[in-house]
Amino acid sequence: MLVQQILRSKGDDGVATIAPDETVSKAVEVLAARRIGALVVSTDGKHVLGIVSERDIVRELGRRGPACLSDRVDQIMTAKIVGCSRDETARDVLQHMTDGRFRHMPVLEGDEMIGLVSIGDAVKGRLAELSMENEALEGMIKGF
Repeated sequence: MLVQQILRSKGDDGVATIAPDETVSKAVEVLAARRIGALVVSTDGKHVLGIVSERDIVRELGRRGPACLSDRVDQIMTAKIVGCSRDETARDVLQHMTDGRFRHMPVLEGDEMIGLVSIGDAVKGRLAELSMENEALEGMIKGF
């Protein structure tokens, strides 16, 4: 399954973003309210500066305690971002995520973000793909 098909199946809620100068506390509020695991750090919603995830926040809480909640998001975000294109496959995305040990990947067209794929989205896409392959093979074996 292609990333563009995954994005289409997700609907158009838009990508949750946060400005780099917002506080970590604000990021926590947004993550909890939207029940998501990461926010793209961006000043305009199109250009990715980084990603701040639950993992980033918990890591910093463990290291420094609640004092980090007043820090700016860009102080704890993951700045080295790996993106993908809409033409990549769910398998490609899962491989990038496994290799880099991250769970969220911006979908880029040039230098602009057009979506975000989570590990759950990629797994769901891959499972759908495997199910279709299975049905096709069963049809071939049974002569349908």
